[in-house]
Amino acid sequence: MQHTATPLEWAAAIVFALALIHTFTAKYFEALAHRHPRHEGLFHLLGEVEVVFGFWAAVLMLITAGMAGSHQAVSYMESRQYTEPLFVFVVMVIAASGPVLAAVSSAVAALARLLPLPDALARVWLALAAVPVLGSLVTEPAAMTLAALMLRPLVFRAGVTEWRKYAALGVLFVNISIGGTLTAYAAPPVLMVAAAWQWDTAFMAAQFGWKAVLAVLINASVLTWLLRGEVGQGGDAGAADQPPSAPLTVQLVHLAFLAAAVVFAHHPVIFIGIFMFFLGFTQAYARHQTPLILKEAFLVGFFLAGLVVLGGLQQWWLQPIVSALSPTAMFFGALGLTAITDNAALTYLGSLIQGISAPTQYMLVAGAVAGGGLTVIANAPNPAGVSLLRRGFADESIGAGALLLGALAPTAVAAAAFLLL
Repeated sequence: MQHTATPLEWAAAIVFALALIHTFTAKYFEALAHRHPRHEGLFHLLGEVEVVFGFWAAVLMLITAGMAGSHQAVSYMESRQYTEPLFVFVVMVIAASGPVLAAVSSAVAALARLLPLPDALARVWLALAAVPVLGSLVTEPAAMTLAALMLRPLVFRAGVTEWRKYAALGVLFVNISIGGTLTAYAAPPVLMVAAAWQWDTAFMAAQFGWKAVLAVLINASVLTWLLRGEVGQGGDAGAADQPPSAPLTVQLVHLAFLAAAVVFAHHPVIFIGIFMFFLGFTQAYARHQTPLILKEAFLVGFFLAGLVVLGGLQQWWLQPIVSALSPTAMFFGALGLTAITDNAALTYLGSLIQGISAPTQYMLVAGAVAGGGLTVIANAPNPAGVSLLRRGFADESIGAGALLLGALAPTAVAAAAFLLL
């Protein structure tokens, strides 16, 4: 029976559309901030991509309270699942801590010396190839944080042309999105369907993982070749961004905190407790720490929580689209829809379809992860990358249109790998 949308659902769809438009125009607000110093603070706030969905979620809840009453608005917000925003906040802070970065940087430096490339280019290639695949173990948000912080002083700095930065950002986002598909727990869109469709890690590695690895290697290699004339040309550019060394024991303790948070990623009561102990440890050994990225991680969590609130009322129009598609159409439909909605929300809707065939299941997830780099909202870790890297771009803001263009080629590579292999 066809669902008749309620006035509140129509209002939610309109607010969601406004949030999308705001996302694509965020860079314009940053430009306004420079032109109108009197209102600089307001325009900077409106230009923060991480604020967009939280802001419009608040607007939607005010509308809900006006149309259905405050009790209904509060009940709806409390019915949402906020585990992912909380986990991304926690894992970003831990993964970006100085001792974790020191440990990862040491490993990358050792591997870079084995590659037949200049050191800076070798580190760029490893950040774009090895770290995204590592995301299948440590989760995609952690991989995004590590890769972004490794690339920031090498690529996202003065001296590198703007279009190459967007190309690098597109490759990073796409590779992170597909690099987590070797296991059944690391990529949010896979996690949404793994239990319902009985997909385990062996299935993911056989059906998705090796194809993803091939696409990741191609994307990383092509981008590294494009950067060969600009990376490493600025002397010791970004050296101040490198984490200070920390004792091995402190590094191991931080890595243990990261591993524990990953193991209990779906149990917020536990991973929040782990985070409390982590904060205590950083205070006890403050001399070995760098400033924690609490603000950046909080903004990313706020963005994702806003997406959870807004996305929960979009099922009435999204699910009919998803359920009506053939397997091939499902792939391209999912690929396109990721540009306007979170890919985990898309696969979750697919998991609700009764009797969905195995080929359609594959195509839905393949399209969702292949399109995970097209926009900021396409994949949960993307806002983390934006938060950590935006200061390397003009106006300290990332343009949604330029990101889309930068992600098109690596997305095509990923799509070809999942469709043709």
